[in-house]
Amino acid sequence: MRLELPRSYDVSELSAKINKASVHAYDIPTEQPESDGTLKWDATTLVVVELHCGKTCGLGYTYADVGTAKLIESKLLDCVRDEHPGDVRALWSTMIGAVRNLGRPGIASMAVAAVDNALWDLKARLIGRPLYSLLGAKRSSVPIYGSGGFTSYSVGQLQSHMAGWVHDGIPRVKMKVGRDPSADVERVRAARSAIGEDAELFVDANGAYSAKQALDFAERFLEFDVRWFEEPVYHRDIRGLRFVRDHAPPPIEISAGEYGYDPFDFERLVDAVDVVQADVTRCEGVTGFLLVDGLCAANNVPLSTHCAPAITVHAAAASHMLRHMEYFFDHVRIEGMLFDGLPAVRDGALQLDPSRPGNGLTFKRKDAERYAV
Repeated sequence: MRLELPRSYDVSELSAKINKASVHAYDIPTEQPESDGTLKWDATTLVVVELHCGKTCGLGYTYADVGTAKLIESKLLDCVRDEHPGDVRALWSTMIGAVRNLGRPGIASMAVAAVDNALWDLKARLIGRPLYSLLGAKRSSVPIYGSGGFTSYSVGQLQSHMAGWVHDGIPRVKMKVGRDPSADVERVRAARSAIGEDAELFVDANGAYSAKQALDFAERFLEFDVRWFEEPVYHRDIRGLRFVRDHAPPPIEISAGEYGYDPFDFERLVDAVDVVQADVTRCEGVTGFLLVDGLCAANNVPLSTHCAPAITVHAAAASHMLRHMEYFFDHVRIEGMLFDGLPAVRDGALQLDPSRPGNGLTFKRKDAERYAV
């Protein structure tokens, strides 16, 4: 693999300090009410952080709650103001210390993620490099799977949604199960019928099943060549995850990790699933994601990503253990609405763009204003 990169690499810009830092939240309605096995929603909140060194702006974000934006404003922006943007890992450690008494996992980790993502973007932009280059890319494109297939969809909508991903050249797709277990087998049958025999089919229960119930469904889903069973049980039920992993029929792989927030969460997880998932907007940013990748490498466990494809692709490109990325419908839609510079989809993968420094994204602030909260 050969990556074409800009030739200039001027580190002198990193002697500047972050002179401006801001955070804003935007509440974007879904096209229609959505649900999975354990949750219903009709909007998604995007929290955007911008860090400035002179005229250069670093952009980071997370999908969280407006409370995350308030936490960033009250606790984390002061951790990075007047600091050198090149010291990303030191600033990450400072932020981890700042949330010590708040409870590190959860909203605090998501707040750290948004700022950390902005720091890495700012550093890469200041030296005129794409972020994947700064991180040490292992690949020039990143395989994706189309994700959505909500339980709120009718069977017809489900089939159209799944088939749409495959029509767009994405050879693997994921649907939601678990809200009405009595209907799950027929919905999986319908999805397989819509996508044909060649595409890979994944299911995600979002923790809706008990361990033995999940094992029963794994056996039944095998008829439709399901290869990936995500969060078959509650994500903190490590014993249950391990039970399903150890007894599920091959070639079904058990995955979890979207609710992993810090390295300690993932330390427990690597011994309980076939594939670990990490979310760069939840697991404390690019810095946290790279820590998870190292943990997976040390345990020889594959890594996939969760949601937020546009902000994730650069870290994914630098991952040693990466299997693929999630191309989640809600976030693909939001990122298409509110950002320019999205990575192109070709041959079932996101393509890295060597012509754009940093994460390559430009925030369309005027388009976002009507969603501001």
